[in-house]
Amino acid sequence: MWLCNSSIGRKVVMSVTGVALILFLTFHGCMNMVALFSAEGYNMICEFLGANWYAVFATLGLAALAVVHIVYAFLLTMQNMKARGNSKYEVTSRPKGVEWASQNMLVLGIVVLLGLLLHFWNFWYNMMFAEVTGISVVHDPADGFAYISDTFSNPLFSVLYIVWLVAIWFHLSHGFWSAMQTLGWNGKVWFNRWKVIGIVYTTLLMLAFLVVVLAFWFGIAPSLCCAY
Repeated sequence: MWLCNSSIGRKVVMSVTGVALILFLTFHGCMNMVALFSAEGYNMICEFLGANWYAVFATLGLAALAVVHIVYAFLLTMQNMKARGNSKYEVTSRPKGVEWASQNMLVLGIVVLLGLLLHFWNFWYNMMFAEVTGISVVHDPADGFAYISDTFSNPLFSVLYIVWLVAIWFHLSHGFWSAMQTLGWNGKVWFNRWKVIGIVYTTLLMLAFLVVVLAFWFGIAPSLCCAY
């Protein structure tokens, strides 16, 4: 099948799964912003998106998209390294017009993956997984506000999340317009437009996550006790 065996097919799969994951990040970022205004409102969303069949199904779908995206990224990287042969060991300067993120997508991808595992441990494990399995956790699995407060009041976790967000920004700022190019929306005029749109959109999206981290780190987020 050409989607698996050809370079173009793999790039198409990478682009489609990447766009789907960006849409999820957009939803997640908007959801997190609610925590800046109402602890009760945020927990209502967490409860609605708890261990219901549709939430579990959506989580499995997102996990599948992420796995496919990562696997295809690895395959494309190995393919490019094989095509370069011995030249991959040569130290060369970055070609003019080639973005830093483009040359370091594998490293950025590894940082993003490690951050994702940390995120799963801090939130998914304590919330949806705990609700499905019934394991004992620190807070009620639906009390997402408490888990945000606990996580980002810890300076180490906050710094790690900020590093993660920076890596995601670099990864998406390149991946956004690259996906549009692969999907055929790469005319002479729109090529530069997609780059600008990608940078602006990615910046606003990462700022939505960053503001939440900083608000809880420095204690300026709403208090849970005041929300009830």
